[in-house]
This record gives sequence, structure tokens and C-alpha cells, in this order.
Amino acid sequence: MKKTIFIILVALSLFVAACSTSGKAATATPETIPTVIADDTIIAEGRVEPIHYAEIAFSTSGMVSEVIVKEGESVKAGQPLINLGNASDTNYAAAQLELVNAQHALDKLMHSRDANLAQAEIDLKEAHKVYDKADEYLKYLNHDEYVPQTIYSAKLVSTGIGWTYEYKAQNTKAPAPKEWIADAENDLALKKAKLDEAQRVFDNLKDGPDAEQLPLLTAQLDAAKAKVAAFTVTAPFDGVVAELKAKVGSSINAGEVAVTIADTSSWLVVTTDVTEIDVVKLKNGQLVTVTLDAIPDVKMKGKVLAIGQNYSENQGDIVYKVTVVLTDINPAMRWGMTAEVKFE
Repeated sequence: MKKTIFIILVALSLFVAACSTSGKAATATPETIPTVIADDTIIAEGRVEPIHYAEIAFSTSGMVSEVIVKEGESVKAGQPLINLGNASDTNYAAAQLELVNAQHALDKLMHSRDANLAQAEIDLKEAHKVYDKADEYLKYLNHDEYVPQTIYSAKLVSTGIGWTYEYKAQNTKAPAPKEWIADAENDLALKKAKLDEAQRVFDNLKDGPDAEQLPLLTAQLDAAKAKVAAFTVTAPFDGVVAELKAKVGSSINAGEVAVTIADTSSWLVVTTDVTEIDVVKLKNGQLVTVTLDAIPDVKMKGKVLAIGQNYSENQGDIVYKVTVVLTDINPAMRWGMTAEVKFE
């Protein structure tokens, strides 16, 4: 830490005064010693960092087949950066095949659902029609006192060739016989059961495909998509390609950093040499002036963003990390530049 303290020792002043008066009478009046006020400005050293950055790695291993971006290129959130695998890669080919099969199974279920739903709607309408007809018939039998009926009778008569039955049919109107009503009630119950079944089938299809198959096939498709997505890394946010380690044709292991993305829309300065004596004088939001070693003539403003709660040791001193966010930006700034921070 750089801390300027100007102190003029009284002893040194007296010594100079004594030398200048040597040989004079001992009664000479000594010169007045000026009062010096110490400069207690806190100055710290730090490094420039982007406001956000991410080191991105693949979750699977493989051969780099395509590098879509270059270092220094601006990227958008979700933009593909690097691809692994190709048709000759068995793992990649297997993941692609699994995705195709999962999508096909789900599409088949959805398409069959559309056809089945159309037929179920037709069946439901027909079941309603048959039930309503049976219901109206039963009401008619129960309430109408003039139900057309035919009464058949047979009488044994003598003829020239012997005895025979003579049949007669008599049309009349009267309340429906009890057996007619009982038959109509049984028929209505049967029609109601068929209507309920048609309604159940329609409701199941109307709300979506098979309640058991749809979640299963959807989960399988999501898993297949995740496996394919593992062969591509994408930008997590808008930013710049700060470092690109992957090269076409080279192999890379799962967890190995392939690319670093930095958000340079704003910059931080992170210090690590503020001592325990000075850190208690700082507070969040406190204004600072920052000077970069690379561009010393430019003064930039900022403010304290965070003060570390944990400590570290630096050459025997207890020090704390203090993070400053810059409110000024200079196009010449680069990640890692050395900065001097003056806390106002």
C-alpha cells in the first residue's frame, strides 16, 4: 500500500537551528518550527476486471468440430460458441439418434391424439343423441295416458273342416303397460353407461394425450435435448470473447475451460492491499479516483462497491479486498491492468 506521510522531526529542526547559530551568544532566540499536517489519504493498488465474466467448459468430452467465434468478438446471450463432435463421433451420433427417436415418439402420440379426439367427439355426440331419445321415450311412457297400443286376441272357432283359432288385432290408446316402462328404464340405463364412457374418453383426449405417456415421452425428449446440447457451449450473457482455448480438431475434456466471456459494459478495480488500519475508514459508496499505470494522465471516477469481510496476509500485513466499480470508462482499458485507487 502506498501511504504518504510527511513528518519533519523536531530533533532535525533543532539540529539545523543549532548549526546556523554556532558561535553566537547562547542567549540567541531559536527559529520558530513550522507545524506540518500529515497527509492521511488512503491509496491502494488493484487490478482491472470486467463487471462480469464466465469461464465456460463442456460437460462432456470430445473433439472440437467447430469454433464459431474469435477472440475479441462481441456475442449475445445464448449464442453458440463452440461445437464438439461430428458424424464420425459415436457419442455424438448416438445423442443425435436418441433425440430424433424421442421427438418422433412424442409427435406420433400427439398426432394419434388428434385423430382419436375427432372420433371421440363424434362418438360422444352420437351417444348423447341416443340417450336423449331413450330418455324422452321413458318420459312419454310415464306421463302420457294415451299411448297407442295394439291388443291381440285369439278365439277358438268351429269351421267346416274343424276347430281353429281366429286372431284379431285391436288398436287402442291407453296408459303404457308396466312392462313397457320397465324395459324403457333398463334401456335408458344402458344408454347412460355408454354416454358416460364416451364422455370419459373425450375428456381424456381433450385435456391432452395419454396422461401416463405424455409426461414420460416429454421427459425423454428433454433428456435427449440435454445430451445434444452438451456438445455445444453458448454465451451465458452479452459480452466479448476474452480468451479462446479450443481449436478445431483438438480434443477437450469435460470440465476443461474452452472459452472465457467478459461483460465489459462496466469495469471493476479489485484491491488486495488495504490494511486493517485503513479498511475501517472505508464504506460502501465512498467515492474514489482511479489512475491506470498504462494511461497515467487519465483520472477516472468510481465508488466502493464491496469491502471484504475475510482477510489475507501480504508481507506480514493483514489486508482486505476492496472492490471498486468505475463510473468512467476509457476505451484503452484492458483486463488485468494495474490501477492506483485513491479513496476520497
